[in-house]
Amino acid sequence: MRNKTKGKLTIVGAGPGDPELITLKAVNALKNAEVILYDALVNPILLEHNKTAEHYFVGKRKGAHSFKQSEINTMLVSFVNEGKKVVRLKGGDVSVFARAAEEISYAERFGITAHLIPGISSFSGIAANNRIPLTRRCQYESIWVTTGYTCDGKPSPDIIHAAQSTATVVILMGMTHLPEIVSLFNIHKPNNYPIAVVQNGTLPNEKSVVGTLETIVQQVKEGEIQNPAAIFVGPAVNDPTTLWAKQQEVNFA
Repeated sequence: MRNKTKGKLTIVGAGPGDPELITLKAVNALKNAEVILYDALVNPILLEHNKTAEHYFVGKRKGAHSFKQSEINTMLVSFVNEGKKVVRLKGGDVSVFARAAEEISYAERFGITAHLIPGISSFSGIAANNRIPLTRRCQYESIWVTTGYTCDGKPSPDIIHAAQSTATVVILMGMTHLPEIVSLFNIHKPNNYPIAVVQNGTLPNEKSVVGTLETIVQQVKEGEIQNPAAIFVGPAVNDPTTLWAKQQEVNFA
């Protein structure tokens, strides 16, 4: 029998991976939760903030989806209607490629208001962790963040527009299409244009390679860089403040 008093749905950003890069508000939401549905990019250490809640892994990986989005939506509404405090825990920030809008819209169809708690986005967290200045006064004056592929599985058409800009371009979920992405940039940028790929950003097992449009595909292969990874393109990658600047052997001049 369902509880006549509805529970609460809170959609929480867990940050880029390092378990300390989560907000106090997010931790408090976890501590008060009765049910936690968490994604693949969420550091499982965060679940230790509440060991008594029901934990459900609903993460998605390419070729190995554990739950469809429609199933996750149904679970959220079902638990809330049972009168439970539900936390939907997502990697990064809830507003950046997190499908939060889909879950909010579905919940609202059942009269449920979702509460959102922001998190540090993966693109900004990984950049800061590696001292990549996504913006620098009078030099890099804008940021373009795009997904690597669209719902039809093809490279995002926004990438070709981003490649024509002077912005620091960040591409998430783009590793599968890296050669195609490089080709799109090569239409408008020279072979020596800077690019970096960072895997497992902010975590102890973080790996990165830094190169140019001409070299990066081979570097990724040799470095065995895999998903999850973020791609950074633009002069900011070769800024002297970055962690790898002194070790960088490629001449971007």
